[in-house]
Amino acid sequence: MARQERNYAIGKVGIKRKGWQWQWQWQWAVAVVCHVKRLVPYVWMRMDKRPITAVYKALPDLCNREIGQLPSRNFALRLAASEDLVLRLDVLRKLQKHRGCVNTVSFNADGDILLSGSDDQRVILWDWETGRIKLSFHSGHANNVFQAKIMPHSDDRRIVTCAADGQVRHAQILENGGVETKFLAKHQGRAHKLAIEPGSPHIFYTCGEDGLVQHFDLRTGAATELFTCQPIKDRWNYMPVIQLNAIAIDPRNPNLFAVAGSDEYTRLYDIRKYKWDGSTDFGQPTDFFCPPQLIGDERVGITGLAFSEQRELLVSYNDECIYLFTQDMGLGPNPDPGSPKSMNSDASEIGFSHGSVSSQSNMDADEKITPQVFKGHRNCETVKGVNFFGPKCDYVVSGSDCGRIFIWKKKGGQLIRVMEADKHVVNCIESHPHTMVLASSGIEHDIKIWTPKALEKATLPKNIEQKPKARGWMYRIASPEDLMLQLFSLPRRSVRTESNGENSATDRDLLQLILTFNANSDSSNEDEDDEGDAASQDDYFS
Repeated sequence: MARQERNYAIGKVGIKRKGWQWQWQWQWAVAVVCHVKRLVPYVWMRMDKRPITAVYKALPDLCNREIGQLPSRNFALRLAASEDLVLRLDVLRKLQKHRGCVNTVSFNADGDILLSGSDDQRVILWDWETGRIKLSFHSGHANNVFQAKIMPHSDDRRIVTCAADGQVRHAQILENGGVETKFLAKHQGRAHKLAIEPGSPHIFYTCGEDGLVQHFDLRTGAATELFTCQPIKDRWNYMPVIQLNAIAIDPRNPNLFAVAGSDEYTRLYDIRKYKWDGSTDFGQPTDFFCPPQLIGDERVGITGLAFSEQRELLVSYNDECIYLFTQDMGLGPNPDPGSPKSMNSDASEIGFSHGSVSSQSNMDADEKITPQVFKGHRNCETVKGVNFFGPKCDYVVSGSDCGRIFIWKKKGGQLIRVMEADKHVVNCIESHPHTMVLASSGIEHDIKIWTPKALEKATLPKNIEQKPKARGWMYRIASPEDLMLQLFSLPRRSVRTESNGENSATDRDLLQLILTFNANSDSSNEDEDDEGDAASQDDYFS
C-alpha cells in the first residue's frame, strides 16, 4: 500500500516536472474529442449537400481556440471572413417599393435598418431581414437622390441627403412618426456624395460637380464652404475646377478626408489646417495619390473612394481599374506630372508617413509606389462606388456595367466571385457593419440583399472577359446641358492633340460629339417606346 502511494506521488511529481506541456496536450486532446463528437453528426447530415472541407479547415482554429492559442474574437473574425461564405452568397430577398433607379443604400450603425434613396426622390427605411418598410417619405429634393445616410448616435432619427438638384438636406424623424425636412445648402451642379465624420452625430461633408467641398454641423444648421478643388497647375488654362464625384473620411483619423473626380488624382486633406475664421486658403492638399501609369492621362476620372480600417485607400477609375493605395504611396503635396516617382515627407505630420519609405532606400522605387490593382469589371457608364467587404476589410467589391457584382481578395487582387445582380448596371454595393451581408442596387428599381445561404459554392463564369464596349469620353452625354459641357471641354483636348500635329482632331471630336448626342437621343426614345420602365437619361448619373 505504501509503495502504491509512493508511486502515485512520484507520478504526480513527474507530471508537474513536465510542466505545462502535459496539461496543454491533455486539454487539447479533450477539446478535439469533444468537438469532433459534436461535429460528426452535422458533417454526416450535410455531406450529401455540402463538401466537408470547410469543416476540416475550421477544426484547427477550433482546437486552437479551445486551448487558448487563438482568441475568441480572432476565431470569430476568421470564420466571418471565410472565402467559403463569399462563395455561398445568394439573394435573400428583393426590396421593391421605389419607382426609379436606386442610387444609394446604406446600413445604420446597428445594421438592422437599411436606408435607400432613388430617382423617385423618396427615402425609405427598411427592415431588411423581413423586407418590411419601417418608414417612407419624400426627401424634399427636386431631382434624383444620390446619397442618403443616417447620422450615428441619433437614435436613427437624423438623415442627411444630397441630390442631382445640388441641394443638401436634413430630415428629422419625429416622435409621432412624421418627418421634417430642412434645406441646408446647395451646390452649383449635381451633389453626388456626402461623408459623415466617424462617430459624430453632427458633422458631415459634401462634394459636388462645382468642385466645392462643404462642411456641415447640424448643431448650427450652417454650411461652411471649405474650398473649391482646383486642377494641377499645368491645366489651369483649360480646366477651371475638378468636378467631384466622391468623398471619404479616414476612420482611423477623422481629420483626414479624400476627394476625387474628373481627373486622375485623389487628393487628401487635413481639416486641422483649415482656419475657421477664413484667414487662410485651405485649397492645397496634403497629399496626392495616382497610379504611375495614369499620371498625365486626361481621359480618366474617378467615381468611387473608400477607406479601410487599416487606412488603405481604395480608388475606382472610370473605364479603367480599381487601385488600392497604402500610406506610403502618396506623391506629396506638389506632385510633378512628369515624375510619377515624386515623394514628399510633409504628409508624415498627419500620419501618412513617407519617412518610413525613405528609410528603406534599398527597395526599388517602382515597387514602393505601385498600388494593388483589381481587374475584370467595367466602369464607364455611371458614377459607381467601390467598397470593402468582410470584418477586417478582407475583400473588395464593386458593381459593373454588365449588371454583375465583382468580389476580389484584397490581398493579391484575385477575383473570386462574379454574381449576376441586375439586367442593366450595378452602381451601389454596401456591406453590413457586422456580418457577411451585402446590399446592392442600380438601374433597376429594387434592392437586393445577399447572404451566404447557398448550399453549393459558386464558381467563376467563363465569360468574364466579355465586357460591354466603352462609349468613349462622350458616354456622359444625356442632355443638352451635358452636350454644352463637352463642347466647352474641346479646347482642353485640342491642346493635347495639336502638340502631336493633329490639327483636325478637334473638328473630328466636334462632329463625333454631335453625332453621338443624336444617336443617344434616338436610342433613348426607342428604348422608352419598347420598354415601359427603361432607364431615363438621368439614370446614368446615379
